[in-house]
Amino acid sequence: MAGELKYLIFNTDIGWVGVLGSNSGLLRTTLPQPSAQEAEQLLGDRVKDATRSDNFFHDLMKRLRTCFAGQRATFPDELDFSPATAFQREVWQLTRLIPYGETRSYSWVAEQLGKAGAVRAVGQALARNPLPIIVPCHRVVASDGKLGGYSGGVDMKRHLLHREALSLP
Repeated sequence: MAGELKYLIFNTDIGWVGVLGSNSGLLRTTLPQPSAQEAEQLLGDRVKDATRSDNFFHDLMKRLRTCFAGQRATFPDELDFSPATAFQREVWQLTRLIPYGETRSYSWVAEQLGKAGAVRAVGQALARNPLPIIVPCHRVVASDGKLGGYSGGVDMKRHLLHREALSLP
């Protein structure tokens, strides 16, 4: 990966969030955590080689705070998916296209990728999403509308979807 690693831990309305990235793009974000230490720990071992940088992530920090305050925010940021498999990258890139306030099913994602039988693999790829919110995997649900799993827990998934629904015009 090109460029020095940078990170930031900051507080939002619903908890502490961590961000890790470089000039090549974002590598990892966390969902809100009860403490700064927990958010930092979830960034993984690479944060030990990173430099704290408020300025590097300033705009992203503002947009994530907006999002967690229940308002619409966009995330056009460059992402560094280099550690991922080709299939994971495809799933995550497609998931980024799901419109705010809408959901799609795991089977829809698989079908869009031309791999209708890969529903479980889609779920596994989303479970490994290193950039929750930026790659809005909370917008992917079961075909019957049930929420399914989520790295931040089903309550967090429900909370995020509810906030998005409330902020629609």
